[in-house]
Amino acid sequence: MSTVSHPSDDDRAAAEHQLTVTHWGTYRVTTDNGLLTAVEPVAWDRQPSKIGLSLPGAVQGNSRVRLPAVRLGYLQGKPDNREGRGKEPFVEVSWEQALTLVASELERVKTEHGNQAIYGGSYGWSSAGRFHHAQSQLHRFLNQFGGYTASTNTYSIAAGERVLPHILGDLDELQRQHTHWAELAQHCELFVAIGGLPLRNAQVNGGGANDHALGYWLQRLSDNGCQFINVSPVRNDLAGVPDAKWLAIRPGSDTALLLAICQVLIEEDLFQHDFVARYTVGFERYAAYLRGDQQGEAKTPEWAAPITGLEATAIRQLARQMAKKKTLINMAWSVQRARQGEQAYWALVAVTALLGQIGTPGGGIGFGYASTNLAGADRRRFSGPRMPAGDNAVDTPIPVARIADMLLHPGDAYEFDGKTRTYPDIRLVYWAGGNTFHHHQDLNRLIEGWRRPETVVVHEQYWTAQAKFADIVLPATTSLEREDIGSASNDGFMIAMRQHLPPFAEARDDYAIFSLLADKLGFGSRFTEGRDVRGWLENIYQASRPRAEAEGIALPDFATFWAQGKLEYARPSEPQILLKAFRDNPDAAPLSTPSGKIELFSATVAAWGYEEAPGHAYWHAPEQAAQQKQKRRWPLHLLSSQPRTRLHSQYDHGLVSQQSKIHGREPLWMHPQDAAARDIRDGEIVKVFNDRGELLAGVILTPDILPGVVQISTGAWYDPLDPQQARSLDKHGNPNVLTTDTGSSRLGQGCSAQTCFVDIERFDLPLPEITAWQPPQFVKWSP
Repeated sequence: MSTVSHPSDDDRAAAEHQLTVTHWGTYRVTTDNGLLTAVEPVAWDRQPSKIGLSLPGAVQGNSRVRLPAVRLGYLQGKPDNREGRGKEPFVEVSWEQALTLVASELERVKTEHGNQAIYGGSYGWSSAGRFHHAQSQLHRFLNQFGGYTASTNTYSIAAGERVLPHILGDLDELQRQHTHWAELAQHCELFVAIGGLPLRNAQVNGGGANDHALGYWLQRLSDNGCQFINVSPVRNDLAGVPDAKWLAIRPGSDTALLLAICQVLIEEDLFQHDFVARYTVGFERYAAYLRGDQQGEAKTPEWAAPITGLEATAIRQLARQMAKKKTLINMAWSVQRARQGEQAYWALVAVTALLGQIGTPGGGIGFGYASTNLAGADRRRFSGPRMPAGDNAVDTPIPVARIADMLLHPGDAYEFDGKTRTYPDIRLVYWAGGNTFHHHQDLNRLIEGWRRPETVVVHEQYWTAQAKFADIVLPATTSLEREDIGSASNDGFMIAMRQHLPPFAEARDDYAIFSLLADKLGFGSRFTEGRDVRGWLENIYQASRPRAEAEGIALPDFATFWAQGKLEYARPSEPQILLKAFRDNPDAAPLSTPSGKIELFSATVAAWGYEEAPGHAYWHAPEQAAQQKQKRRWPLHLLSSQPRTRLHSQYDHGLVSQQSKIHGREPLWMHPQDAAARDIRDGEIVKVFNDRGELLAGVILTPDILPGVVQISTGAWYDPLDPQQARSLDKHGNPNVLTTDTGSSRLGQGCSAQTCFVDIERFDLPLPEITAWQPPQFVKWSP
């Protein structure tokens, strides 16, 4: 069993006491008289993220929520006051008044409508600390209150999360088992990156992020002779390998490419017969589809060429090259965030199964190398302490990307992963952690739904759009203003996060807020179990020690850990290879699929009768026809990427993000050919629009994007020109005023943001002021 490293002297230990953990890195912090003055990346981080430079100046800036605040119309109890969300000023009130309002409303909704009428919204990204994990705190509180309507799956990868259990296994588990980069560096000869390997995405991780190693490993693979192929509409998606071959594929056509590769592998007898026979089911059904026996059209490279924009000869050559070399094929998360996104993953599984390299050191499959920092890291899988959230008595979760559908259509039936479900009638939304005005698509439609519930309560650190569209806003602390434990699966570190700053104004941590609410509602002692924050930190640390031991890690006692400040676990002694145990002995280590094997054809999915998902990897021609019709009206395909300068929308108001803006607007990449057709020049402000909304952005002209495609990052805080007007121009550049709020398919009901068509024109009017980071108007009011 390995032990953890510890500081060698008192000076080193003192230095570790200055650490704070974020989703994009660990930093040493400097404070002076209660103010954050500087952050510095830790020495062991090979390629630290610049996002940390946004912390000074932003943590205690003008955008912070200072006091509990209630929307004026809500406080006045006006009839139909819900229309005032996002429009009206706020009244700052005492904590006692705010908590009394929240508690009484929770009781009323529970009594009159039941716990299923409460939607507990959170997205888990508010803190890298394991105790002050807003999602866990909210869910623990609502579970003890009797339950709530929850969400399931993610905006990031819901289509994959739903399809893979039917054909290969649980996605979360598969991602934890990714083949280590060191093994790929030694054995991989061809790395095909569908959607690229974006360095910007690898800055972040769901827990802490300590050692940013993607750039290092890409260089190691290149130095060892591995060839990289970037299959993406954007060359920069594989910027870490400057000499990578770029196949500039049209967005949304990856499934067609993979089907054609499968067809070549079968037609030219390049697939591994023994592997297919022993490890898969459904080959004949799938092969018949590829030959055209069922649909009347073979899925050849000639068929795929006009769909993908790639030459048929290039597709055929790629298939042959894959069959000859030790090939790893990875698909970025972004590819499946589209209509029919499930089929891209299914086709990826099919190609790698036919190649027969799954479970080998240098080949096989990947589901998100570079989508976060830790995919493929040669670290132990121990995730660290966890805050127990308890069990939810309401067992009717909705797909997270269907929030607006739920709010707009209570009582309506919808199909999801083989089942027919019904949307609940939500009367109260309680949100702590995350920002749905960043993650959700078609913001104008979301706003319409957001004004349907009777009450919206939000815990927030900053005056984001979600806070401005709430009824009751409770000010929350940042990670620097409380104690916690930083840790994440595959990260290799555990860090004591000390409190470096006093709470800003009257901000309180989520645990303190929920403890006071639980007292008012009669279950305070059950919620806190008699522990303060330090007591809980010790409790969850001690509870994690048996899980650590199962991973070969001997943790010291809590007092020793807290005194040291940092633990680093020894790296695994054996390399990890995805699905090696299954390859070695499929009988002893079967997959979790119904057959225990890779399902090229799934009888389970086929039995549901979904036209768009007939039981194998599939190209849905009606969907393609519908998109072609849209493109005739809106000729540019808009891609919305993870930003380089922030995490999601976090610290958009910080220095690093603000420095990237063009005249205060979010940058948009555009090919010179498309710009010339619209008389647009580099650095100009443009209006991007479709029938869902319109926004302003600053243009960056580049040949490194496919003509007919434009790209803008997500995360610019929503900033309507006229909040009183429906469908107002977003003057800042949030792409989700344009993206479509439709599910990926009935199978996954995931986000389909990448299926979005727009047009662009130069904006010649005076530029409106950016007000996204300003607090709302405050007024005085007394009953």
